[in-house]
Amino acid sequence: QVQLVESGGGLVQAGGSLRLSCAASGRTFSSYVMGWFRQAPGKEREFVAAIRWSSGSTYYADSVKGRFTISRDNAKNTVSLQMNSLKPEDTAVYYCAANPIGTVATTPYGYQFWGQGTQVTVSS
Repeated sequence: QVQLVESGGGLVQAGGSLRLSCAASGRTFSSYVMGWFRQAPGKEREFVAAIRWSSGSTYYADSVKGRFTISRDNAKNTVSLQMNSLKPEDTAVYYCAANPIGTVATTPYGYQFWGQGTQVTVSS
């Protein structure tokens, strides 16, 4: 059974940084695509970033390109999201997701497994 556990959320001032981590267990993830999504109150869940575990290739939403960096640590089986230059509009619950098929999807429907989410709040 795949388990994804996020950590690292919190409250930060605009312009600050946070690093989210997703601990993945239960499978070998070498063929997976791992993604980060976020959902603000009253809004749909939206794509933030994704990474192919095997190659390390990365993909970003335009809204976070140049500010966020997704990475993976093979030894620790974790996927991280480094978030810099945070803005109030980045406030949301952030979710880690896993897609075993290996396609890079930018919609939630493309991911089979989800973590419980971690809250990120950026104050102005």
